[in-house]
Amino acid sequence: TLPVGVVLAPGFIDVQVNGGGGALLNDDPSLACIRTIADAHRRQGGTTGMLPTLITDVPSTMQALEAIAAQAMAIPGVLGFHLEGPFLNPARKGVHREEFIRRPTSADLDLLCRFAGHGRSIVTVAPEMCGDAAVAALAKSGLRVCAGHCEPSYDEMRTAADHGLTGMTHLYNALAPLGGRAPGAIGAALDDRRLTCGLIADGHHVSPSNVRLAYQMKSRDRIMLVTDAMPTSASTATSFNLQGREITLVDGRLTAGPDTLAGAHLTMLEAVRRMIDMTGCTLGDALVMAARTPADFLGLGNSHGRIEARYTADLVAFDATSWTVHTTWIGGVS
Repeated sequence: TLPVGVVLAPGFIDVQVNGGGGALLNDDPSLACIRTIADAHRRQGGTTGMLPTLITDVPSTMQALEAIAAQAMAIPGVLGFHLEGPFLNPARKGVHREEFIRRPTSADLDLLCRFAGHGRSIVTVAPEMCGDAAVAALAKSGLRVCAGHCEPSYDEMRTAADHGLTGMTHLYNALAPLGGRAPGAIGAALDDRRLTCGLIADGHHVSPSNVRLAYQMKSRDRIMLVTDAMPTSASTATSFNLQGREITLVDGRLTAGPDTLAGAHLTMLEAVRRMIDMTGCTLGDALVMAARTPADFLGLGNSHGRIEARYTADLVAFDATSWTVHTTWIGGVS
């Protein structure tokens, strides 16, 4: 029996988790690192399903992750992986290291496609840099293909969607601005119902007005809350090293300098709370964006993201006054 005031909800599904609990996947693509990240976000954020995320790096780092990916799928809460880069647009690199960004080769595509055999994995690319044929090949393999760190035209985005693009990584961030006569990637993402958008609702990455715009345009069924979490999330750490750069946490923001955000200091439960604060949406809608929509996006809509008969018992119980996790269950096990 749960205490009075504790809400029972479908377990949160986070499709973009770089780190947590003091650990960072790019630093250590190992089973121990993934287990640390998953445990930290489950304990403090109510995340019962996640995609450990590797950002742009040297090829050997992705190879090392793929080598242990099959074993990592046995870690409770791991649903697949997210490869964010390295096939991005250098003009929209954000915190990604420009010297690691490149166009894909056939060997790169072969490696990425192997991740399709490891759960429900995502790859983030710049459509204008990798081309429609690559998007189609990745999608055909079974990967979910998202646009991110890019500046395609509106028409290029729509064409990429025709070839299998289904998502947008961290809407608004590391994208060309929405223009009156040049809607670009943001305009296409908001306008095209085929595209599901990840959104970092931490109050730092996206202004509340733009969060509200996205919610009004896409509804709870096409917005999925993501954390883009870094090692400080679900941790007491206040800084970490990212590929040779010192990242510091100040007033809730992780930065690599005055103008460059470096991931987020966020858990899914906090994202739910802030989404409600910024949009005025109901708790029910926020929970859909934290569980049901990402489950649907990953092709898990018949097994995850709902509390119903025959669904996997991935659940979170949390106090909606203190916004703290009470208990989580994965597959019915707490």
